[in-house]
Amino acid sequence: MSAFLSPRRILLAGLLLAGCLLAGLSAQAGEPDDAQRAAFRQAYAAAQQGGDGWRPLASGLRDYPLYPYLPAAALQHDIQQADRASVEAYLAQYPDWIPAADLRRAFLLELARRQDWNTFLALYQSGLGDTLTCDALQARLAGGGTLEFERDLAALWAKPNLPDACDPVLVAAHDQGLLTEARLWTRIDRAADAGQAGTIASLAGWLAEPGRASALQLAQALRDPAAALNAARSWPDQPRQRQAATLALLRQARRDTDAADAAWQQLQSRFRFSEGQRNQILQTLALYHATDFDDGALARLIALPPAAQTDATREWRVRVALAQQDWSAVLAGLDAMPASQQQAGEWQYFRARALAALGREDEARRLLDAQAEQPTFFGFMAADRLDLPYAICPLNLADGASREQALLANPRLLRAFELYAVGLPKLARREWARALQGADAATQRLAADLANRRGWYDRAVFTLSSGEALRLYALRFPLASQDGLVPQAEQAGVEPAWAYGLLRAESAWMSDAQSGADARGLMQLLPATAALVAKRNGLDWGGGDTLYDPVTNIALGTRYLAQMAARFDGSPWLASAAYNAGPNKVEQWLAARGTLAPDLFIATIPYKETREYVARVMAFSVIYDWRLHGDTVVPMASRLGAIGQPYALPTAAAAQRTVACPAAAAPTPAGAASVSP
Repeated sequence: MSAFLSPRRILLAGLLLAGCLLAGLSAQAGEPDDAQRAAFRQAYAAAQQGGDGWRPLASGLRDYPLYPYLPAAALQHDIQQADRASVEAYLAQYPDWIPAADLRRAFLLELARRQDWNTFLALYQSGLGDTLTCDALQARLAGGGTLEFERDLAALWAKPNLPDACDPVLVAAHDQGLLTEARLWTRIDRAADAGQAGTIASLAGWLAEPGRASALQLAQALRDPAAALNAARSWPDQPRQRQAATLALLRQARRDTDAADAAWQQLQSRFRFSEGQRNQILQTLALYHATDFDDGALARLIALPPAAQTDATREWRVRVALAQQDWSAVLAGLDAMPASQQQAGEWQYFRARALAALGREDEARRLLDAQAEQPTFFGFMAADRLDLPYAICPLNLADGASREQALLANPRLLRAFELYAVGLPKLARREWARALQGADAATQRLAADLANRRGWYDRAVFTLSSGEALRLYALRFPLASQDGLVPQAEQAGVEPAWAYGLLRAESAWMSDAQSGADARGLMQLLPATAALVAKRNGLDWGGGDTLYDPVTNIALGTRYLAQMAARFDGSPWLASAAYNAGPNKVEQWLAARGTLAPDLFIATIPYKETREYVARVMAFSVIYDWRLHGDTVVPMASRLGAIGQPYALPTAAAAQRTVACPAAAAPTPAGAASVSP
């Protein structure tokens, strides 16, 4: 063992020396050069492999601002062999660093695996997540302690799902008699509301009959609603069975609305459902019939009891009426909305559409005039209908030289910038959040500007997301010419402004973005799709991780965008829908409602995500057109051509719309208190 510990003692001494050197480093030191960054990348890659192989590579990095990330990476890789002294030395030297928090968590998890509970308790801190909370309770139990429900379990018990580390704690709580039937049912109900069938099934075993069978019926309703509905025909009419039948009907409605309808017809007279349960069932069935645009869907929505009406049912009442182009029904549906819902730009626009269709032009004009002052999808559509300029009122950051110097003295912010510069954006975002925690809006704006100058564009997108900051268009809609989007889009045969708009909607300029479906990078491509696009276009393909490289991602993304456009007559808006929902799904919608005008078709897209995505991409395309070309842009109506109408890329002779700032919406002069950072 002593031979094994020797390198750790060396590490301890090295950490102490490095800490002394870093403590004397001035925040005003010059920015690291390319050679230092290259050396750090190489040393960090070696440190992630464990051992001491990184040390020779880091010999010239002792005063580099990210040096502490190196020993932490090596320690974390070798965590199963790590000893307490080495870990504690690092934690003592860099107590406020993010790698220290990560190392503490990793070592605590390892100590729990070893069941070294004494060391665990010596290093444990609260607030590190449910797994370590339960490990800490295990440590107390191992030392002969007992549990108190309110002190130890109440917060965990309120959660519908818990990690495996909590299982021994829950068993101990059960054995102590803390998990009463009432408490078990409280958690089962929470799990049912959250759709956690596994939690319900695991708790059912601690219930006596008939409660156990009732809990298992709830789990079945979530896992296999069709089977549960079939079995429900023989269930007794008891509260828990009514709860399970309600859950099963709601789940089945999402999967097969007609089957859920048939089951409802059978069960509504068998069970004495509460008014709330009936309303929930009727509301859910009506909504899914509406999203399918079934015959009678509008009548179902109108006939819902007042207590069953929600913002969603009222919204879909209007969407179904729009699909039918029943303008009187559109107005009636809008009038049924609460005032707050009616004020949304979408519903103001469609009220104007309905009024115009019914010959009430003056009323329609007033509504469209108001909407046309907004730099939004519906604002741009309103401007197109009235042949008015687009209302874009940019703001510029006022001079903040002194504040900038103060920000650049913040070591955490400097670490964030440096982590981004060496290609570690996830860690960079964590340092950014720490650096700006509690900062005022002006400071955050300036930090976003500093990040933007360094090519870290997504910080502005996420930071400048409300109020007057939305008018900082140069920061929120970067052009990033170094990534080659304009030439790549032109080579692919798609309009650069549209490609920019889609990229901005897909990833908000986060180059390492990864979706739950494994779509990657700026234009969110699946690796399998990217491989096919590369092969089809004769482009190099180096595997899924290359999609995190902006240049590669844009080259492939613009080609895939062109592929979608070609499938839909070149139409940017339909291709955008296909990019998000898939071309097959868009073709299904076209088969059902392909005679609608583009604005009506978009409003009737069943998927909320896709509906809002298309609107966002089209609005962003206008803004990017303005960013690229100045105060005259291609009208959005040109990109929203009728279904089946071939779309041609705009030429110099194409119609243009002016961009101007209405006097009523003019920004506060730069330097004024409300704008100045």
